[in-house]
Amino acid sequence: MSNHRKARTAAAAIAALAALALLSACSPSLPGSAAPGDPTPSGRPTAAPSGPIGAADGALTEGVPVTTDTPAITNLSPALRQALQGAARAAKAERDIDVLVTSGWRTARYQQSLFDDAVRRYGSTAEAERVVAGTTSEHVAGDAVDIGPTDAADWMTRFGEDYGLCRVYANEMWHFEAKSGAQCAPMVSDASRRSR
Repeated sequence: MSNHRKARTAAAAIAALAALALLSACSPSLPGSAAPGDPTPSGRPTAAPSGPIGAADGALTEGVPVTTDTPAITNLSPALRQALQGAARAAKAERDIDVLVTSGWRTARYQQSLFDDAVRRYGSTAEAERVVAGTTSEHVAGDAVDIGPTDAADWMTRFGEDYGLCRVYANEMWHFEAKSGAQCAPMVSDASRRSR
């Protein structure tokens, strides 16, 4: 091989290694981490790509039935989704109440935008935390759901525990999570009082 050809081959190899190093630097480096929009080991996406917040982030424009095939519902934890669907069937059978999901799983990006909106609306982080948690919200993990209309939330407050659902916040009659023990824990006054 000529010296000129060896030099070109070496230069190409160095360029390829540099490109590989650049690509690996741009990819997630921690074990188990995922790039935004990629599924996590649980199968739930971490965050939708940039752009307007939409259905891929878990946003709902209106309440939807608990069996709707949309990320806000399909990305809920299996235990929560099963409890929710069982309770909704009972509410319909016993009182002809239609249970709708007004919010379920959310990306961290969507949750952050809700929090930022609350800070603007209420004037401070402390006040915003009373009504919406930052990215520590159980919605981001798929462990919380908001129910509507009011008659459905009232039914869930009274009977949801029988189906494995717990109302968590005294100031949010619509917010429910799957029961984690033999009974629901006492409600806390608002999201800022919750230990995480």
